[in-house]
Amino acid sequence: MSAVFDDAVATVLSARARDVDGFAVGRVLPAVEQRSVGPFVFFDHMGPGFAPPGRGLDVRPHPHIGLATVTALFAGEIVHRDSLGNEQVIRPGEVNWMIAGRGIVHSERTSPERRASGQEMHGLQLWVALPDEHEEDEPEFAHHPTSDLPPIEGRAYRGRVLAGTAFGLTSPVAIRSPMFYVQAEIEAGGVMPVPEGYRERAVYVASGRLEIAGRAIEPRQMVVLREGAREVRAIEDAQLVLLGGEPVGPRHVWWNLVSSRASRIAEAARMWDEQRFPLVPGDEVERIPLPTTLRLPAPFAGEVSS
Repeated sequence: MSAVFDDAVATVLSARARDVDGFAVGRVLPAVEQRSVGPFVFFDHMGPGFAPPGRGLDVRPHPHIGLATVTALFAGEIVHRDSLGNEQVIRPGEVNWMIAGRGIVHSERTSPERRASGQEMHGLQLWVALPDEHEEDEPEFAHHPTSDLPPIEGRAYRGRVLAGTAFGLTSPVAIRSPMFYVQAEIEAGGVMPVPEGYRERAVYVASGRLEIAGRAIEPRQMVVLREGAREVRAIEDAQLVLLGGEPVGPRHVWWNLVSSRASRIAEAARMWDEQRFPLVPGDEVERIPLPTTLRLPAPFAGEVSS
């Protein structure tokens, strides 16, 4: 490994295959080698794939605490519903940003129209851990159309700042800690800078191939960058994500629950099991049951467990 490579790349993570309601999903974070990047503690890549007529996505109502979810699509549509009463279709180029805070329930499904016709599905869902002082915020949901999101463009690349601040541009998404999340496309042979000024940064290749400091990066790989990383080059036309920010401290991630305290996760798990979370209007019948095969997280050293 060259000194240049040492100075640019810390870790390379490959998506691990998962099945979510019949769709192929690649899970990148958390990983054994890298639990998080900045405040990002979860990264799922769904598809690409085709849902034939009669099939669709049916992620039944489930709870979240202590995090913000961000959903962005390359292809297809998803209908979001939550316990605040929001119902929102998300399409490519748009962002759904949901602050779970002290607790929210939501579902993600395919509309009857799309289910009847079939559709391509390709997108990302990320979880952002909230800082200690915001873990118990009131839940919120916001949808941002493409026109709200600052565009970036260079000689052979284009994209948008979906959340946070990058390249001198700031997204209107109401973040709770310093971070950036950029989606971009780059043409073969093109070179794109990576945002600087953050303690932790990463690049994810959704499609195509990139090169960083002389090393080829394949589709469905995430590269965690060192301070010396300044740019990426496209070996072929590629879709990529740039993300990172300031870490918020150690976090427990158990099922759909994130917290700095294991005791808080145990409390939320009991609440869900006892059906004490609010219902989702328009999606009140089904729910994902509490997992019985997952072991609740142990407290961190020095944490008092209730």
